[in-house]
Amino acid sequence: MELEKFIRDVPDFPKKGIIFKDITTLLKDKTAFKEALNQLYDKVKNLQVDKVVAIEARGFIFGSLLAEKLDAGFVPVRKPGKLPAEKISESYQLEYGVDTLEIHSDAIQKGEKVLIHDDLLATGGTVEAVCKMIERLGGEIVGIIFLIELDFLNGREKLKKYPVHSIIHYGTE
Repeated sequence: MELEKFIRDVPDFPKKGIIFKDITTLLKDKTAFKEALNQLYDKVKNLQVDKVVAIEARGFIFGSLLAEKLDAGFVPVRKPGKLPAEKISESYQLEYGVDTLEIHSDAIQKGEKVLIHDDLLATGGTVEAVCKMIERLGGEIVGIIFLIELDFLNGREKLKKYPVHSIIHYGTE
């Protein structure tokens, strides 16, 4: 199944010049949704994973499902002020500004094997920040999985020390 056909382009969102890849059109189609999950799972099913860490908010959709299928715990990474307990944070540059993410300080134990999921890899800044937090907590990153990768932004370069997988690739703007 060509999952690309289920992704909607939204021009000038969240700001002028950005073409947003909207996955809600894939999610609402039960066959495409299931196929996307199966393709993601097939890429990581042989990994030993203790925790799946997913990034707010679209990353939570497939991240939690992957955690269940991998018999692993699920850890949300959120924007500032959303997590109630003690946390650590990391700021990062993204393709249209600067942002900060947080994770609970007790979410990852030293030596736990972690799979990171987000819906889209663009410049790599978001996931690079998450990798830094996981490693500060003592986690071992065994893989990173994306639904979509914008190859022309070279985000994979920031993540080259980790195994990175993507299902849908966009090679040119």
